[in-house]
Amino acid sequence: MTEERVKAYEDLKNSLTNAPFLLMPDWELTFKLYIDACGEGLGAALHQTKIINDKPVEGPICIISRQIKPTEATYGASKMECLFIVWALEKLHYYLDGPVFDIITDCNAVKSL
Repeated sequence: MTEERVKAYEDLKNSLTNAPFLLMPDWELTFKLYIDACGEGLGAALHQTKIINDKPVEGPICIISRQIKPTEATYGASKMECLFIVWALEKLHYYLDGPVFDIITDCNAVKSL
């Protein structure tokens, strides 16, 4: 095997054998809700930045996703992002009812709201 393939194999093996980390929510810190929608699905990641070993570390609290329904596939980008914000807020209401949070999206039309 080439060196590149060995490295790819080792990276894959490490990814499969090392559990991803999720942070416990800290209700005193600001939450960040990252969202994205595409023609196939919707995804959201709820993050917080915490100090770990004297360094700020941003990590996920919760990650959710779903496929887009056939009727939603006809929506424009900004309408789909708005639909998804509502969906994510409903799904993550336990975390977001009360604490301060920011919504982070790549849709410029939604950013201006």
